[in-house]
Amino acid sequence: MRTVSIANQKGGCGKTTTAINTAAAFAELGKKVLLIDLDPQAHVTLGVGYDPDSFGRTICDVLLQSTGLLPNIIVRTNTAGLDLAPCNVLLAGADVQLARVPGKELLLSRSLHGVHDAYDLCVIDCPPSLGVLTLNALMAGTDVIVPIQAHYYDLEGLKRLLESVHVIRNRLPLFPEEQIRLLLTFVDDRAGFNQQVQRQVRDVFGSTVLNTVIHKSISLAEAPGAGMPVLSYAPHSRGAADYRALACEILEQPQRPAAPPIVSAPLPRAIPKRLADIFNGTWIPKAGSFPRRFGLGPVEST
Repeated sequence: MRTVSIANQKGGCGKTTTAINTAAAFAELGKKVLLIDLDPQAHVTLGVGYDPDSFGRTICDVLLQSTGLLPNIIVRTNTAGLDLAPCNVLLAGADVQLARVPGKELLLSRSLHGVHDAYDLCVIDCPPSLGVLTLNALMAGTDVIVPIQAHYYDLEGLKRLLESVHVIRNRLPLFPEEQIRLLLTFVDDRAGFNQQVQRQVRDVFGSTVLNTVIHKSISLAEAPGAGMPVLSYAPHSRGAADYRALACEILEQPQRPAAPPIVSAPLPRAIPKRLADIFNGTWIPKAGSFPRRFGLGPVEST
C-alpha cells in the first residue's frame, strides 16, 4: 500500500482540500483508497459528510489504545472506493498522552499493517504542526506532499518544515528525500506576483515541485459545505480537473477522461448545513462588549 502524507506546519495552505480531493481522484481512477484524518480539527471528516462527534471510536483510539483497532473504525464515504478513518477533537490530547510512550512515532505505521492488503493507497491529512501526529504520518508515508501557496509566509513555513524533516531524517530511519514533493496551491494565473514566486520556487527546488498546480476555485471552497469532494460536487470544475491531474502525476500515469461520479448509499448522518445550526448553543461575543479600560469599548457621543 502506497501511503501519501499531506503535511505542512503552516495552516491555510490547502492540506485538507488536497487530502480529500487527491484521495477522491485516486478512487476515481479505480484505486481502493483509505483517507486518514490525523488533524484534531477533523476537517477531513467534515469534508466527506460526517459529523466528528457521531463516532464512538476514532483514529485517536487507534493511536492511544490498540494498533489492531484500525479496521474497526473505518467507515465508507459517498465516493465509491474511498473509505475514511475519522477523528474528532479528542485527538488534540494525543501529543501529551503519547509524549513518554516508547516508539510513539511508529504507532500509525504499525496500525496500517492491519489494512495493508485491503487498499492500494492511503492518504493522511496532517495537523498544521510538527508534533507526534505529523511525525507518525511522516514515518508511515512512502510519499510526502507539501502544499504551499505562492506567498511569503508559506515559503517561510516550508523552510521550517524542511529543516525539521532534515533533523528527523538524521535521527530516525525515514523515507528517502526524493519522495518529498511540493505542490503549489491557490494559484492565480492573473497575478504577476504569483507567477514570480512560482518561477522562483521551481528554480530553487527543480523537479521536487510537482508540475500540477491547484488554482483558486470557488468550487473548492464550496465543496466542504456540501460534505463531498469537489470531484463529486462540481465534477467539471477547474478544481476537479486540477486534482485529477495531480493524482495522475503522483501515480505517473497519463490522464484519462473522468468517469461520472458513482455515489454509494447515503451517509448515516450529514453535517449541519445552516450556520444557525452549527453555532447553536455557542457563546457569541457582542459588538462593543470589551472592557472600556482597554479603550476598546464603543465611543459615547457627547
